[in-house]
Amino acid sequence: MAKKKSKREYVWLECSECKNRNYRTSVSVREGTPKITLMKFCKTERKHTSHKIRRK
Repeated sequence: MAKKKSKREYVWLECSECKNRNYRTSVSVREGTPKITLMKFCKTERKHTSHKIRRK
């Protein structure tokens, strides 16, 4: 049997203040998927900042 293609893609979460890519997560690849912004802990800033999706 053939393996099904995954409908998920790995992306990086980039800090909006220091521009470091700190986290990696998977997101759905469907059309019309909104851009997400998460509050995550930034190691260089040493505080919680907003992180946006960045693709390599």
